[in-house]
Amino acid sequence: MQTAKQFYLLKLKQKLPTFKRHIYNELKNSTAKLTAIYGSRGVGKTTILMQLLKENPLPKDKKLYISCDYPIFEGISLFEFVQEFNQKGGEAIYIDEIHEAKDFEKELKLIYDLLDIKLYFSGSSAIALTNPDLSRRYSMYHLKALSFKEYLALSYKIELESYSLEELLKEHETIVYDLMEKFSNIKVLKEFNDFLKVGAYPFYFEDKNRYIDRINDTIDKVLYIDLAKIYSILPDKIDTLKKLLRVLCVSKPFEYSVEKLAKDVGITKSTLYKYLQYLHKAELITIVTNEAKRFANIKKPDKLYLANANLLNAICINSDKGTIRETFFVSSFEKKHSIYYSNRGDFLVDEKYTFEIGGKNKGFKQIQDIPNSYVVADDIEIGSVNKIPLWLFGFLY
Repeated sequence: MQTAKQFYLLKLKQKLPTFKRHIYNELKNSTAKLTAIYGSRGVGKTTILMQLLKENPLPKDKKLYISCDYPIFEGISLFEFVQEFNQKGGEAIYIDEIHEAKDFEKELKLIYDLLDIKLYFSGSSAIALTNPDLSRRYSMYHLKALSFKEYLALSYKIELESYSLEELLKEHETIVYDLMEKFSNIKVLKEFNDFLKVGAYPFYFEDKNRYIDRINDTIDKVLYIDLAKIYSILPDKIDTLKKLLRVLCVSKPFEYSVEKLAKDVGITKSTLYKYLQYLHKAELITIVTNEAKRFANIKKPDKLYLANANLLNAICINSDKGTIRETFFVSSFEKKHSIYYSNRGDFLVDEKYTFEIGGKNKGFKQIQDIPNSYVVADDIEIGSVNKIPLWLFGFLY
């Protein structure tokens, strides 16, 4: 306990960014006894935990930050540690990397059932933190990679609003005019093209020169530490997962059949399906199903995307422009929106809106006569009627 408090003191001395992520206020106002933050490695979960801790009005000795990947916690019962802190007057504890703790699901259940303490916790792996039995006991919040809006706010230290999908569709021209007044000398199309390559992870602002290297380091940690531990995957199989990511990076979303993809990677179809689910849950890829699968068990192939456009830039040298656009569009939607790829148009969102993605000259031919249909065009600053700039979808959160 004393060693943990010494680490806590050191952590308190670290300078924190003043910028707050899109879920910060919801987390701060959570009344749940246990509150979880989950998301991919590198998206800023530790920072948001420390911001929450520092803004908690409790005296410093009544609250504590720990990280379960510290060596001092190896072999330690999480419940017993939290119990001791609670018995000595502790009222709130902030636990990072909780999936590193042994049997953490059971330990959290005991804490929930037996202790009177407020607990925030985070984990780098969405896989371990979305256990249905465990999730009934806590409020769960998903921290995504930076949106284009957040990237601009951090780059230029300006305050920007998010917009609901409905606001964006109905008022996109007015929204752009309002944003351009705030942007002043910001060239939005240049910034957007830059953002597709870099800036999706907050550590970009710590060391821009090593950003791509750090993305690859993050991918390796997800594969060789998170997935290997949770699913007991052998190192040679992890290499297969890495190869799978490279193959997806250089292909168009619909280019590979399951049979061809399995053959190129060197695994069976059943193993491929399993590995794709691992990568999806770890937030390295996104699986988008066909709209027809909503109603029947139709054998339509899924579309596979890397989780954000920066991963395309990190894993392969050149990516198809259409793939980059679609990857950004898919990654812009939070989990509260449903998204399918469509037989007419590219995507169906919330089972209501049809979107066709393309360049600035993209027309309405593919989606004509479809109600609630829109062209989402790259390389335009402002749209008109049902033609909306692609970059504006970076303001959904």
